Amino acid sequence: MITIVVGTNRKKALSAAIAAYYQKVLQEKGTESQVINLVDLPADFTATALYENNGKNNQFNRFRQVFKEHEKFVFIIPEYNGSYPGVLKAFIDGMDYPSGLQGKKCALVGLSSGVQGASIPLSHFTDVLHYLGMHVLALKVKMGEIHRYIKENQLTSKVYDETLRLQADQLIAF
Repeated sequence: MITIVVGTNRKKALSAAIAAYYQKVLQEKGTESQVINLVDLPADFTATALYENNGKNNQFNRFRQVFKEHEKFVFIIPEYNGSYPGVLKAFIDGMDYPSGLQGKKCALVGLSSGVQGASIPLSHFTDVLHYLGMHVLALKVKMGEIHRYIKENQLTSKVYDETLRLQADQLIAF
């Protein structure tokens, strides 16, 4: 089972469309997956599930349980102001520490409206994951100008599609 995380809580985000597309690719490869969308986080989780309240928010604990039970993840990360969304950092901060992500494996996909495909946000997020002991797949998919290459939840860029499929193969074998 591979868990795909939509790394924003923005409604109708392109990240959710890419997550659905990734899930379809995994299905074609015979690999079971599920999607976690941060839009489904409790609105007050930063006040009721972090720090001294860690483990006390049952709705957030369902997300934590997925991370406890599974070993492989894909993070779909949009670029927000030169980095990744703050809600994604708060979400990671709510996982069990220090062992919640340690030894687990993941792949990263970056999206941006600019041409760099969220290169800097992927680097920032990789640093956090490495600090927590998570193994990050070397091939990071960087989708620049994503609004030009997705129509009706389908990738129209052959290069993006091929790179995403290659990453999926590597994650399955990882």
